[in-house]
Amino acid sequence: MNAIPEIQYRPEGPQPLLREIPLGEDYPVSALGPLRDAVETAHMTTQAPVAIAAQSALSLASLATQAHADVETLAGSCPISLFCLTVARSGERKSATDKVLMSGLREFERIQSQEYGIELDSHKNTLALWKVDRDQILNDAKKRKGANRIAAEADLKALGPEPKPPRLPNLTATEPTFEGLQKLFAVGQPALGLFSDEGSQFLGGYAMSNDNRMKTIGGLSSLWDAQPINRTRSGDGQSTLHGRRLAVHLMVQPIAARPLLADPIANGQGFLARFLITEPPSAIGTRISKGPCSNVANVAYSQRLNSILEACKPVSEHDRQELKPRVLPLSADARTLLVGFYNAVERAQAAGGEFEHVTSFASKSAEQAARIAGVLSLWRSLDVVEVTAHTMADAITLAGFYLGEAKRLAEAATISLEIDLAEQLRVWLRDSWPEKANALDRSPHHIVPRDVVQYGPNSLRETKKAKKVLKTLEEAGWITLLPEGQEIDGAARKTAYLMAETKNGF
Repeated sequence: MNAIPEIQYRPEGPQPLLREIPLGEDYPVSALGPLRDAVETAHMTTQAPVAIAAQSALSLASLATQAHADVETLAGSCPISLFCLTVARSGERKSATDKVLMSGLREFERIQSQEYGIELDSHKNTLALWKVDRDQILNDAKKRKGANRIAAEADLKALGPEPKPPRLPNLTATEPTFEGLQKLFAVGQPALGLFSDEGSQFLGGYAMSNDNRMKTIGGLSSLWDAQPINRTRSGDGQSTLHGRRLAVHLMVQPIAARPLLADPIANGQGFLARFLITEPPSAIGTRISKGPCSNVANVAYSQRLNSILEACKPVSEHDRQELKPRVLPLSADARTLLVGFYNAVERAQAAGGEFEHVTSFASKSAEQAARIAGVLSLWRSLDVVEVTAHTMADAITLAGFYLGEAKRLAEAATISLEIDLAEQLRVWLRDSWPEKANALDRSPHHIVPRDVVQYGPNSLRETKKAKKVLKTLEEAGWITLLPEGQEIDGAARKTAYLMAETKNGF
């Protein structure tokens, strides 16, 4: 029987896998203005981090209001569409929070779907009659000559074009390809939302695959800028869609967010800089129940959301699917505040400045503030005449928070996926493995690849991947490879590791 080596004690400790990322600032809930009550109520109801509720409420408000106005900035006007990215691990109640705030939207979509069914049945009848009339005119035209044929052409003109079907009622999509999104804009609503509480399905799906990532990133960036959508369709040729708006909110786990944050294509094209990103501190372990909460604020939020969605949208007289939003101007004081914010952020981008390494985010921060100000203003009233200084001050506070988050998370973005997985395994070995090993009547100081595959984090349920990550932990000094054939728990092991012991434990 082989002797088991003693637990390795390293006075200097293993090498840290990750640089410690400082905690972010508390979310400035007070700056949410008319959205604050709903956010705080959703936060108290689900006990998820308040930033998750804030992202949901803000992106939904953007979805509802984006059709009604663009907003003045320091360089012309821009849409008030917001792209939000919320990073939080499983168990943070992302879906529960989203469900609370999305309930009004889902009810609106349900009613619209019922009305769409009625309109579609009516359209089928109208279309059938139109085809009968058209066939009759064409049949008559075959028998006519000269002036009679000209009369048939006049009849066709009087009949008019083929009746268009009703627009699809969908307001949101979860994981479309960019071509699918283009099609939805062509036959559906002119203002849409790409919303998903499982954003990894979109980030890991077909639209963001290696072959399609560049196209998707470029297309979504153009929609953020309200550029026309150029469609090339087999058999139908090319067409251009004007006046479309898109709001986005993706909720993703850190393991899915890290590759995106480190993606040179996403960063190089300024795609990520179009997002308001936050990764709030975990609330797991602190969510002590205090009983049911009043839902008055969330009911009011849903009612306001529905009233905006039901309001007539400004559209082109020639194309009812082309939005023609007005421009919401800034008051003189609001413009002064925005100029001051822009100048401060611009100076901080210089060499040695606070935002030197996040210039793509910093350069868009003033525009983000204007967009947020437009959303908050229109949420208060669709008839608002200008952005006030008070609303702009709140929007600047929020934009400043998101810029700080971008700076903080930029460090995490440099972490490779392999290192991220190794850190997940290290934490699991520290927190979960000892209890599991005792239940299996095993030594909690030893680990074999099969243990990781059977009981470890879901992201490491493949033997090849588990072995690779264990090797990373070995190289960093967190575990020591035992000699091949070492007997552990009564069995000779081809590959087994002994966990290191430090002054503070593993």
